Amino acid sequence: MSSSKVPQSGSDTSLTDPVRYPVSASPPVRTKRAFVLILLTLFVPGSAQLVAGDRKLGRTALRVTLCAWAAIVLALLLLLFNRPLLINFITNQFASLVIILVLVALAVGWAVLFINTLRLIRPVLLVPGARPGVGIALVLALVISSGSLGYAAYLLNVGRNAIGSIFSSGPAIDPVDGRYNFLMMGGDAGDDRTGRRPDSLSVLSVDAKTGQTAIISIPRNFQNARFSEGSPMRSVYPDGYNCGDECLINAINTEVTNQYSDLYPGVADPGAQATMEAVSGTLGMPIQAYVLVDMEGFSTLIDAMGGIRIKAGGWVPMSGYFDEATKTHGMPLGWIPAGEQTLNGDQALWYGRSREYVDDYARIQRQQCVQQAMLKQLDPATLLAKFEDIAKAGTKVVDSNISSSQLGSFVDLAMKAKGKEAKRLTLGPPDFDASFSTVPDFDQIHERVDQLLASASGAQSAGTADDVMAVPAAGGGHVQASGSRSPGVLQAGGSTAQQATPAPSDFTPVTTTPEGEPITAEMLNQLKSEGNEEAIRQLVATNGQCAPL
Repeated sequence: MSSSKVPQSGSDTSLTDPVRYPVSASPPVRTKRAFVLILLTLFVPGSAQLVAGDRKLGRTALRVTLCAWAAIVLALLLLLFNRPLLINFITNQFASLVIILVLVALAVGWAVLFINTLRLIRPVLLVPGARPGVGIALVLALVISSGSLGYAAYLLNVGRNAIGSIFSSGPAIDPVDGRYNFLMMGGDAGDDRTGRRPDSLSVLSVDAKTGQTAIISIPRNFQNARFSEGSPMRSVYPDGYNCGDECLINAINTEVTNQYSDLYPGVADPGAQATMEAVSGTLGMPIQAYVLVDMEGFSTLIDAMGGIRIKAGGWVPMSGYFDEATKTHGMPLGWIPAGEQTLNGDQALWYGRSREYVDDYARIQRQQCVQQAMLKQLDPATLLAKFEDIAKAGTKVVDSNISSSQLGSFVDLAMKAKGKEAKRLTLGPPDFDASFSTVPDFDQIHERVDQLLASASGAQSAGTADDVMAVPAAGGGHVQASGSRSPGVLQAGGSTAQQATPAPSDFTPVTTTPEGEPITAEMLNQLKSEGNEEAIRQLVATNGQCAPL
């Protein structure tokens, strides 16, 4: 009988182990043990069960933990060495769904481990004063771990839905002559219109290796646009879009949508496709994809980003009603001052649209500036902090035929392009005469486009700074660096000398009158009420100057 009371070898050691058998431990040790188990579950899920509970559960959880760590290490390696592949994998509709399900499963599994850890802690053994602290620590650890994974799954699902809504599922596109060329269209979709009328047309040509970008702007009133070879509209307008003053390039979208959509069977947006073909034929360059932005919803996207920062060269009116009888605007709804400004969505929309007191070309320059400001300020920190709002706004604002399978490559290009000054060309002032958009010289356009792209592709290899270009003085126009107006020097034999042109930020905002009096909204409104439109026109003449900050 007495021999039956003798414990097995090592049993008293195991029974007094405070980690696995807290009953025999002192109150301070029990409290310390509780916090250690919480930390183990937080940083090495499964280890708390391995040392203090169900070892089988612990080993299974540790295997999952090691697999998760391996996946994180692999993702970091891809981020460093093959970023496009990582982004393409995350944005793939099927792969992203799998990742979402895995994140949800991990979040649930981690929560189960914390509940199990609470059972291992055995709160009834803790002194009453320690219980609230242990409970709070466990809840915080649960939120940090499972909560973060659950929120990550939610954001990934938001992004997945946005990608599916905005981008195409069609085939990927290849660069042409080492460049991707995208048509950016901004327009309004009103109740009285079929489709969007693109009042803003710009081509973004991006070097596929370096990200160096060139922007070519086409005025909305450009006439006689040529459709590219192979365009169905070429059979309708073989000599160009030349039916008179009504045949402006921004009318193609609506006309094709209303009358010629049958020429584009299977095309989601025939009007946008036809406009892209007209821009391609006009510039003499292939346009591979388009992005269409609804300007009425544009302000939502700007607000989601937290606004944009610019340096404005002159005051811009937020125009009031338009009187058809007098062909003048009423009292402005407000003014955007010259100088460094942070614009909210409504202000940015007006800044890109307003053409009162100035011509269309000043508006084009401001639109280019707003585009660059958005690209410059949509950095990873802003994207992560405001991801949900930006993604939801994007589904209401943006439409594109860009394949979602190439998002990784294009996001990578956008990151390479950050910090590089974009080259610019406008088919009108300051690069061409104001009448050029009515009677365009297509040979001259093609020559200027070729010069621009050669400069954008060769600037770095030729040792030319990003904001410096060779520009010809003769021929009715010049290729410019972003915001530049300086002519080049034409040498004997027709060669063009290399000349440094100022960066777009090298201008002084006009904030005072010629007499030195500060320009204010009250002053401008007073001039407006007096009918002194010419005085306002002179004071705001520089409002086409703009640089992103």
